[in-house]
This record gives sequence, structure tokens and C-alpha cells, in this order.
Amino acid sequence: MRVVVVDDEPLARDRIKRLLSEFPGYEVVGEAGDGESALDLIDEEEPDLVLLDIRMGGIDGVQVARSLQDMELPPAVIFTTAYSEHALSAFDANAQAYLLKPIRAEKLKEALMRIRRPNRAQRPGNGVAVDAKPKREFVLATAREGLTRIPAEDIVCFIADQKYTTVCHLHGEVLIEESLKTLEEDFAPWFLRVHRKALVATRFISGLERERQGEQHHWLRVRHAARPLPVSRRRLAEVRRFITDQS
Repeated sequence: MRVVVVDDEPLARDRIKRLLSEFPGYEVVGEAGDGESALDLIDEEEPDLVLLDIRMGGIDGVQVARSLQDMELPPAVIFTTAYSEHALSAFDANAQAYLLKPIRAEKLKEALMRIRRPNRAQRPGNGVAVDAKPKREFVLATAREGLTRIPAEDIVCFIADQKYTTVCHLHGEVLIEESLKTLEEDFAPWFLRVHRKALVATRFISGLERERQGEQHHWLRVRHAARPLPVSRRRLAEVRRFITDQS
């Protein structure tokens, strides 16, 4: 299980990493000292589990956890804090467990045992027939001239960026306020999630390439897109499988 550790105290992060090293099957893939960096790191690594401090400057742990719920398959969250009064807020933010500092190995083990994350084969939408129709045929966007209707068959990709989602279509781009999670559910038969922030129309996918100067990064070539789109490590096998099946 891939793990990200978030705490504004380096010593606390080190302690959690040492404790995790005692349990086989858990790999710390990154750490962050504040909420903003944590969201960027989680976006990049797409971990299975986040051990998350609640009380941090700027974006706190509860805000981070709530932001993660927009992901198609959010990571499990275990909150870590020295303040027991935060427990209610923690569970309101869909945390799977809550650990008080100083964290003890046996308590961490109990929390880890409660983490149950569905694998990709259990995702809603798998096994959808190729000729299935989306739940809706267009998206609505507000432009200078009023409401604009973008037909689903004209949409190349959806790109999420904080509050807004960019709809890239055959005739330009528009902004909407719908989440990728909602868009994926509504347009699932015709679109493939390739990254936490990118949903691509399968009919426009033309190939996959590896970045020449970076062994860890892959990019998707998409017809009518301004540039190749990043493919996250977690989505790579699924994207490769789709391209192989289409060839």
C-alpha cells in the first residue's frame, strides 16, 4: 500500500515512517509539511493511504481530507493529532481512523487493519458496454453570449483545476464548475480517467509516450488537444490496456 505522510513537524513525520516500516506491504512514497503541499503531492502520487495531521498552518488536515473526496477513488485517511477535541471534525471529513499523538505501534496497527480500499476491478462503471450511451448528451457552460451547450461527441477532454473544470472541445474551451467525479459518472462510457485531473474522450486517444528526460512520466497523445496529457502511475496500466485493446 502506497502511503503519504503529512505533518508540520519533521520529527513527527520521521516517527510515523519508522512505525510504518515495521509493517510489511506499506511504502511511504512521499511526505509533506503543510496542507497545500500535501494536496500537490497526493495529486502526483495518488497514494492508497494518507496519514494526515489535523492542526497545520494554512490549509488544515480536515480541509485536505474534504478536498480529497472529489477524487474518483480517494485515498483512505488516518488523522493524527495531539488534540482529542478534533475527533468529530475528523470523522465528518470521512476519515477511516483517528490516532492521538504520541502514536503507538499497536494503535497504528489497529488503524491499518481497518483500512479497506476497493480495488480498480470493483470500481463502478467497469464492464460498461462499448456502445453504451452517456447519462447526458452535453454540458452547459456560461459564456459572454449566455449559456453554451457543448455536445458530448465534441468534447476532447475535461481538465480539473481547483474550483473549475476546463472543457476542451473541437471548437475551443469553456469553464464549468462540475467536478471530474460527476462528469466521469455521467459520461463514463465515452471517457477514460488518465489522471486525477484529466478525463479524456477515448475516441480521440492516439497513443502513449514516455518523457525523454524522465523515466517516471508518461504522456497521452490526444487528437485536437493543445498538448499531450499526463498519465499518472496509478492509471498507466489501465491506459495501456485500453490502447492495446484498440490496436
